[in-house]
Amino acid sequence: MSALLASPTPGVEILDPVRALQHALYRSAKADPGRRFHALYDKVHRRDVLQRAWWLVRRNEGAPGIDQITIADVEEYGVTRLLDELAAELGAGRFRPLPARRVFIPKPGSAEQRPLSIPAVRDRVVQAAVKIVIEPIFEADFLPCSHGFRPKRSAHDALQVLIDESFAGRQWMVETDVANCFEAIPHSGLMSAVEERVSDRRLLGLLRAFLRAGVMHEGTVRRAVTGTPQGGVVSPLLANVYLHRLDRAWRGAYGTLVRYADDLVVMCRSHGQAVAALARVTSLLADLGLQPKQAKTRIVQLADGGEGVDFLGFHHRLVHSRAAHGTKQITYLARWPSLKAMQHARDRIRFMTMRARLAAPVEQVVHEMNLFLRGWAGYFRYGNSAYAFDKIRNYAVMRLALFLAKRHQRPSAWGFAQVYRSRDTFGLISLNGIVAAPRPNRAWRAPVERRR
Repeated sequence: MSALLASPTPGVEILDPVRALQHALYRSAKADPGRRFHALYDKVHRRDVLQRAWWLVRRNEGAPGIDQITIADVEEYGVTRLLDELAAELGAGRFRPLPARRVFIPKPGSAEQRPLSIPAVRDRVVQAAVKIVIEPIFEADFLPCSHGFRPKRSAHDALQVLIDESFAGRQWMVETDVANCFEAIPHSGLMSAVEERVSDRRLLGLLRAFLRAGVMHEGTVRRAVTGTPQGGVVSPLLANVYLHRLDRAWRGAYGTLVRYADDLVVMCRSHGQAVAALARVTSLLADLGLQPKQAKTRIVQLADGGEGVDFLGFHHRLVHSRAAHGTKQITYLARWPSLKAMQHARDRIRFMTMRARLAAPVEQVVHEMNLFLRGWAGYFRYGNSAYAFDKIRNYAVMRLALFLAKRHQRPSAWGFAQVYRSRDTFGLISLNGIVAAPRPNRAWRAPVERRR
């Protein structure tokens, strides 16, 4: 990202001081891989850094912490007033984070529940400020195999590696993820990884304070010696800092590693290499005090007509191309929304059109469905997803028709008639023509889209 901003005066650019700080830290870290930064804490409570941190927290919204103070409450109290108080507390060394509020949310397509920790808004602002300052330093070290929760990287970058590697002949895949990763990372090992680059004692103390703040569930505060609670602003970065040790110890002889946070796959050329890669992953995780989740760990051969693999919401499988007259048929790795992703979409659409919402205006229901469908299709459009999109669109039409019929206490056939007589299906968006199938060794996003 550029450190320059548009100026109100045409032809004149002004420097964004926060971006300039990040660029300076990144360049310094990149130029000297052995450097440890000792003067960072004063940058965390810089007023412009805290202002940027507030903007990031405000943009993500989110629920209140244990103090029950919401984003709206802060705005009513006064953002400037809060940031001034935080700057003063941090500067004087008086800032103390509250325990995070523990909630459990269902995992899509699963009966399992994921623990989520929600820090107080003021703590989220300070965490965001810490992330602004230290992320460029660690970004200078992170390797290309790491894709999750990183600036200018996305899940589709990781997915493109699978396409490229399978096309190059690596069609044995090790798939796994780290069991209970965010809860299992040992604090001692994590702080040791941070200290490889940061020597500022006050900043290290602030990070330890966040780790030791613990979580509150049903009125009880639990302070563990492991875990960087999932839901904290800085937690994904800290998880990447710790798992960077796995990336760094990896060797290409075991295959091509692709890691997205705690989900990872290894693309291999043979079954023997895949077995060695799985043993290597298990060993490296054990050295970090972690272990692979057994239920999600397996070796799969991406054979024509064989089983596929689910990774980052997509189902991946080798298929034959449709050979036109005079052309050679090729086998390639295709992907489309996984069964879990499809079920998640149906569940969301069913929730938005359930009987309990019959009092809601039809325009509001359609608007909410469109918001979800745009986001869902925006992610899955980069795949061979046309058939899946047709199924989800048809399901949305069906649910809308049933909603109309129930709302007007008419037979379902009446609801379908109203939908199909409507010139634009009551404004429900179409998912036709938006699929961009990936190709080996080509950028997954078109150049025109990249410039936007």
